Amino acid sequence: MTAPRRVTVFTRNNPDHTAHGLARLLERARERGVEVRVPPEEVDKHGLDPSLAGDPNAETDLAVVLGGDGTILSTLRRFAGARVPTFAINYGVIGFLATLDRTEIEAGIDRALSGDFDVLALPALTFRSGGARQLAVNDVSFHRRADLRVAELGYSIGGEGLGEVRCDGLVVATAAGSTGYNLANGGPVMAWGVEGFVVSFIAPHTLTARSLVVAPDDVLEVENRSSEEPVDVTTDGRAVCTLAPRQRVELRFERDRALLAQAPGASFYHRMRDKFGRLAY
Repeated sequence: MTAPRRVTVFTRNNPDHTAHGLARLLERARERGVEVRVPPEEVDKHGLDPSLAGDPNAETDLAVVLGGDGTILSTLRRFAGARVPTFAINYGVIGFLATLDRTEIEAGIDRALSGDFDVLALPALTFRSGGARQLAVNDVSFHRRADLRVAELGYSIGGEGLGEVRCDGLVVATAAGSTGYNLANGGPVMAWGVEGFVVSFIAPHTLTARSLVVAPDDVLEVENRSSEEPVDVTTDGRAVCTLAPRQRVELRFERDRALLAQAPGASFYHRMRDKFGRLAY
């Protein structure tokens, strides 16, 4: 990757955690002659000079994230389809999508500003709701409401009905998202680079509901079979819409929608051992 001339920076909600890292990024970028765009909300959050504020949607060469998976995902969605890589330094708990950890902040800033990283293209899941196109890098999930009865979800692939499941919800995940909510459901982990997506169920009220890996070109349809109860829909953990009784949506797999920066030589399997092995202690 060539060295960026313009970078846009995003940080996690708590500015105390990332203040030092942001200051170092601004300092090193100034030394290298790299323009840094700081969105107005980041300027306000960190109490920076208002003259640093820039349009986060303006053309940029690289997005730098100082945060956890939530901030990384929101940045990947923001630049989906724009061919702008996201270089993330983990300031969260797991940071499975992060390029480097915050203990490597100095090396991370140098790598980001010099373009010393590889780029991995990630797929996404898309669907339409109320005329709006929704996109998820990790997963789309359907949830019953806490004060209502269990959900009744029907699902079909390529027009073939596969069944109806009474459950607390259903998760549709990409390979990148398979280590999140899907894994907690007992669904299979898909290595990055495996095409397709996985469907798993949240607390199914049956012994026959099983996770399923779907081919990338097949369309998944999820229907709320309840005649009374709505179902909430989230993308990457954020609520986006509601599936009314008898309403259905079609989910599609789209290749190469977001670009994630990785340290040279990084592998999915090393990342998985490092991130999840750490949680065992």
